[in-house]
Amino acid sequence: MAGRATKVMLFTDTLADVNGVSRFIQDVAVRAHETGRDLEVVTSTRLECPEAGAGAVRNFAPVLARAMPGYANLELALPPAFSMVRAVREARPDVIHISTPGPVGIAGWVAGWRLKIPVVGVYHTDFPVYVDTLLDDRALTEMAGWYMRAFYRRFSVVFTRSAEYARTLEAFGMDPAKLVRLRPGFDNRAFHPRFRDESVWDGLGVVRASVKVIFCGRISEEKGLKLVTDIWERVEARCAERGVIAELVIVGDGPYREEMARALKGRRAHFLGFRYGRELSTIYASSDLFVFPSTTDTLGQVVMEAQGCSLPVLVTDRGGPREVMTDGVTGYVLPANDHERWIEAIAALACDADRRRGMGAAARELMESHGIEASFDHFWEVHEAVEGGAESARAGK
Repeated sequence: MAGRATKVMLFTDTLADVNGVSRFIQDVAVRAHETGRDLEVVTSTRLECPEAGAGAVRNFAPVLARAMPGYANLELALPPAFSMVRAVREARPDVIHISTPGPVGIAGWVAGWRLKIPVVGVYHTDFPVYVDTLLDDRALTEMAGWYMRAFYRRFSVVFTRSAEYARTLEAFGMDPAKLVRLRPGFDNRAFHPRFRDESVWDGLGVVRASVKVIFCGRISEEKGLKLVTDIWERVEARCAERGVIAELVIVGDGPYREEMARALKGRRAHFLGFRYGRELSTIYASSDLFVFPSTTDTLGQVVMEAQGCSLPVLVTDRGGPREVMTDGVTGYVLPANDHERWIEAIAALACDADRRRGMGAAARELMESHGIEASFDHFWEVHEAVEGGAESARAGK
């Protein structure tokens, strides 16, 4: 509205969960509070919400909630949509931001439509590819694609997390004029090599003197973890031939965890479950290299976090993660299904401390320009521009 600062209400189905989307929203809320921007985050969950943005989170008690199949720590919640729409009417935001296309996101979309408030969204997760990978059902994949097109079609702006996914959304039939690549950023103060502390491994069964190859994220097949399962025995053996003890450290949880743990039984593989805050930063910083074989991520927040802690990163040639690293400088981009290339790349870095240190230093230097400050400023400027366009339309300009 004219005469006051832009007010934004952000709707999200994920906030208390442990994933990159949640961490990004929390970072945005904190940054909004630090800079005096008027942002309210709206969600609906039984889980304990983080204290992001000094109380700028409004959590509506779900009408119905249950654990998601295969994810004991995640839930699917049905929000009180009418109460949410009423809250929007009372708050009178200038722009509604929708971060997820789930039930809470739908409530935000309905509020924007009914109250004629412009809606901005972000394409964080490639659900059609997830459905295709996990269910291998063409009809369900096409249905997911139809839903995503229908959901985002009426948005004023759709943020994409990478250039590759901007092309994907164009192929979906979305208007290229509405697509904006959000400048990638994360809290590079919280993920830093200064947190390295070898004592973090004590009690976890991890050998201090080993080379730690780490993955962090959802333990699910769409993250490409079957590749790691298939190659790890050969990675271990190749490193052992060169006198190096290599250990695999998996941080996170998900439906593939039990199967992966069974397949790696007897190997040097450690499943740490969810880790948070300073402990997570310390685990990153006390590791040696990061593997992320996902082909479905629109960005890969964890790839930035790992580089922020001075870890070389190995990513696939598909998806957004390769756009937030420099191939051959801060790590390597590898063919998604070339097992031998992955084995050789992991073993070569595990057995070459000088190369790891050099790439790690370059990774941290690259991440100095990926702070949340610049990313948030870009995020907010786009919302201000959308508000300005809406005001012009209302005034008949």
